[in-house]
Amino acid sequence: MWLRLRQIALVAEKLAPVEAALQDVLGIQVCYRDPGVGHFGLENALFPIGNQLLEVVAPIQENTAGGRYLDRRGGDGGYMVITQCDDHAPRRARVEALGVRIVNQFETHEFRNMQMHPKDTGGSFFEIDEQLGPRAHDPDGPWEPAGPDWKAGQVLNRVNGITAAELQCDDPDAVAERWSEIAQIPLTEIGGVPTLQLDNARLRFVACSDGRPEGLGGIDLSTADKAAILAAAEARGAVTAPDQIYLCGMRINLI
Repeated sequence: MWLRLRQIALVAEKLAPVEAALQDVLGIQVCYRDPGVGHFGLENALFPIGNQLLEVVAPIQENTAGGRYLDRRGGDGGYMVITQCDDHAPRRARVEALGVRIVNQFETHEFRNMQMHPKDTGGSFFEIDEQLGPRAHDPDGPWEPAGPDWKAGQVLNRVNGITAAELQCDDPDAVAERWSEIAQIPLTEIGGVPTLQLDNARLRFVACSDGRPEGLGGIDLSTADKAAILAAAEARGAVTAPDQIYLCGMRINLI
């Protein structure tokens, strides 16, 4: 069984300014807006990054889960780590055997979704999904949450992949072990940091160090034009280190 990082979700108080910043700095474009998230009191935008997706959701009404998450984490930031698997049934059985609660799930004729409770996983929302149908398991195959033609929005001039996600945790070792149990992938240690190696990306588990509580704190992006990204970020005052920018409450490391 394989497990890939297919999508990262961020949550923002307002969608439009974050969308504009991502387009300006990273050079990415919206491929889809999912009307289904309106059921949760949200609006969203999805951006292809290589053959993965970056999603931003924002509340459009009071008392939404997204809004409560914003309050809990003190503003815009990371929301969900969304993975793709090749066989959903044993993944679901594993989650049930571990006693991990599922907070949202759905099935269509070509998609299986399973979103786990962050209090049971630690670190962040963790989602395991499977796409079905023709070319479903191809790395750049269809992905139902990103609409019928996500590749139409693909722009590769500046960024072309999400190579890592960084979860900040009160107890990184314990959270890493929990995610390892769920994913059924052994942990490695890179530079003293517990790391989960997925098929196409790494998940790092680090201590909280920015004054914010547990959550998805950063991602690594593979770049095709790092200089252009840094120049655009500098114009916005969003450069935080030689190869790091800060957008939507996220540390974005440029690789």
